This record gives sequence, C-alpha cells and structure tokens, in this order.
Amino acid sequence: MSDSANETEAGDGRERLVVYSDYVCPFCYLGRKSLAEYRAERDDPLDVEWHPYDLRSHKRGPDGEIDDSVEDGKDEAYFDQVRENVARLREEYDAGEMLSIDDVPTVDSLDAQRVSLYVREERPTAWAALDDALFEALWVDGRDVGDPEVLAAVVASVGLPAGVAREALDDESTRERLFDRFAAARQDGVTGVPTFVYDDHAARGAVPPAHLRRLVEGV
Repeated sequence: MSDSANETEAGDGRERLVVYSDYVCPFCYLGRKSLAEYRAERDDPLDVEWHPYDLRSHKRGPDGEIDDSVEDGKDEAYFDQVRENVARLREEYDAGEMLSIDDVPTVDSLDAQRVSLYVREERPTAWAALDDALFEALWVDGRDVGDPEVLAAVVASVGLPAGVAREALDDESTRERLFDRFAAARQDGVTGVPTFVYDDHAARGAVPPAHLRRLVEGV
C-alpha cells in the first residue's frame, strides 16, 4: 500500500490534501486504502501532507499504559457498530489482509509516532515506507507497535538501521515535538481520524474514493 508516496511538508506554496491519522485507528488504515485508490485514478499526482493525531491520549496512564476502563461514553453497542463498519469497508476497499479489531492488540501508538516523526525529519526518503510498514505491522501482522523491539524490526524492514528506533526513543525532544503537532491538530479543530482536509473543506472517516474526489476536485 504505497499511499504515503509523494508526502510533502507545508511551506512550498502548493495545494495539497492534508490527512490526520493515528496508527491505532482501523479507519485510518482503511482510509489509506481509499486514498490510494483515488490517487491511482487521477491523471495528475496529488501531494499529501500527513499529520499525526493522538487518538488514545485520554486513556494513557502515567507509565504509558492504555486503560480501557476509562469512561469515554462509548458502550458495547458503539463497538459493535465499529466492528460492523470495519467489516463492511474491508470488503468495499478490498482489504482482506486486514485483521479484525478483536485480533489486534490494544496498544499505545505514541512511541511508533515518535519513531515515525524522527524518521520523517532525519531520514525523509525512508518515511513513506516506514509509515506503510507501521500500519501493516499492526493491522496485518497484529504486532505491538508500541514495543521497542517491534519498532526496531519495522525500521530495519524498510532498510534503515534498527538502531534508528532507539535513537528516536532516546531523544526526548521527539515527544515534545510530537505533542506540539497533536496540539496543532486540536487547534485546527480535528477531533477524530482519519480527517482529510483540502482548501478549508474537510471529510472525516474512511470515506470512499468518490468522496475524496469531490473534496479535492469539487466534482
């Protein structure tokens, strides 16, 4: 799934599609499939600017653990609906390789996002492959992308030294810079993921390629 290709940074003056996502979000994985399909249908390349989002911040304990007992207003009926929607979109987007929600470990993506940010800043040519690999590690292989050893293996799988993961995690400034990006997302009004933004218009959720076309092209 090469939908991270042509990822760009802000500041070059070109219009682009902005995407907010978090590795632990099943709809982010599915939204990437939809985006990849839309980009493949286009005659012209589409620049994409990826932004991190902290989906489970309200459940993160002081030691980084995820506490599912934290009350967030989402009952079992809500999660049944999520399962149903994920199953439907897996079929619609030809994502049969994707594990069901119940087969994926509940993990904290914070360290994965720190490694991702570090690689994006220090090894930008490898970032798109790493971004794909992190999503696939969790949603296809069911691996804990919060585990430093898993992160090292994923980093190595895209041709970088495994030690790059440890470099990122040992650098506390990656946490600070990442939290700055999370705060910027909230200031931009992002309350869930995936969120696609183009020319001040937004679409939230794993919307189909036709919806992305309307967002970007107005048709």
